Amino acid sequence: MKIAIIGLGFVGLSLTSVLAAKGYETIGIDIDIKKCKEISAGNPPFFEPKLEKTLREGLKKKLTISNDFSLVRNCDFIFVAVGTPQKSNGAIDLSMIRKSITKISKSMYKNKKDQIIFIKSTVTPGTMKNVILPILEKNSKKKAGKEFGLISNPEFLQETSAIKDTKFPHAVVLGGYNTKYMKKAKHFFSKLHPNTAIIITNHQTAEMVKYANNSFLATKISFINQLSNICQNIPEANIDDISKTIGLDQRIGKLFLNAGPGYGGSCLPKDMKALINFANDIGVKPSLLNAVEEINTKQLEQIIKLVEKKLKGISSKRITIMGTAFKPNTDDVRDSISIELIKKLLKMKANITIYDPKAIDNTKKIFDKKITYEDSMIRALENSQCAIFMTYWKEFEKINNKSIRLMKRKLIIDCRRIFSKKNMNAEYFALGIGK
Repeated sequence: MKIAIIGLGFVGLSLTSVLAAKGYETIGIDIDIKKCKEISAGNPPFFEPKLEKTLREGLKKKLTISNDFSLVRNCDFIFVAVGTPQKSNGAIDLSMIRKSITKISKSMYKNKKDQIIFIKSTVTPGTMKNVILPILEKNSKKKAGKEFGLISNPEFLQETSAIKDTKFPHAVVLGGYNTKYMKKAKHFFSKLHPNTAIIITNHQTAEMVKYANNSFLATKISFINQLSNICQNIPEANIDDISKTIGLDQRIGKLFLNAGPGYGGSCLPKDMKALINFANDIGVKPSLLNAVEEINTKQLEQIIKLVEKKLKGISSKRITIMGTAFKPNTDDVRDSISIELIKKLLKMKANITIYDPKAIDNTKKIFDKKITYEDSMIRALENSQCAIFMTYWKEFEKINNKSIRLMKRKLIIDCRRIFSKKNMNAEYFALGIGK
């Protein structure tokens, strides 16, 4: 069996590396020639734990990396994992997936191979039926379900655990018609993930599953942040003790109950906006989803108001942002709350210094020379009038009173309660802990 993966971003490269490392003859395809050369040399274009090791294992076996789309002609399975970026109105941009599907469909014309195309890209319900299927059938001159298979296969990877999630998914969703191609796909995934539930449904339901999953996770985050704001106004109330306790209830669960400055990253914000836009388009007012997004926006505003109040204005103040990645153990700053915070503070004419163990380079791509970058925690805090801890990097736990001695004003806004149990010699404010 030969497998192609189109699009070597976070999802595509993780899948490519895992399948190749498991011994499948795999072709990873991306239009970016420079990226392909780097990946072929065993160097992923982004940081993800265990990805580089898995990629290099795959390259020692049967992995080919190329920008040549014609290679899909000889593949049995073709996974499409290209991006669906957001438009200004919240809707998703299908241009990349249209281009990929068009190229695949033209390669299928006069191709006698019985191929299955899996769509891993996140698309709103109806996209498979109304956009992807017509392109495939028109250009290939073939009929889906009879001469080729088309299956929705949404991914549920978390950044920082992508390799583990690819190897051991909590579920495999296969959306499409009950044909010989679906049976073949089920057999493949049953062998690949013998202990994982395989859900077979139709295209629209499979497309909706991904949005349902991410919108629920975003709801949990906004819920705990709303409670955090309440706790902050109750003397000695502690949101961490509350989240730990309610997380023990199996009906609730402990995951995604860590209060903080709001959710970010490449998935939750984009998928929430896309689902809200989609719901409005089909005549449903998503009141709960709108409230979740509003809470997330206000969370950042509260941090800014607190800093402004304590510094008596932000213009010309030296403010240090500790952590710009949207979560620890990644260099991803896409839709990071820290990045949004910096943008707002710059508009208020603050002097910004940042430190992040992994995301400095990606932060520079956004701000260039508008802010100052330091390669150590201690130097980032020197002469600062306020330090805002946004990302819970493990190394931040080492910071103590000696670390902050050179701050011009020892004002700490701890959005992750990293120092809540330390006796910091500073004006200390922790989100979710009442004073």
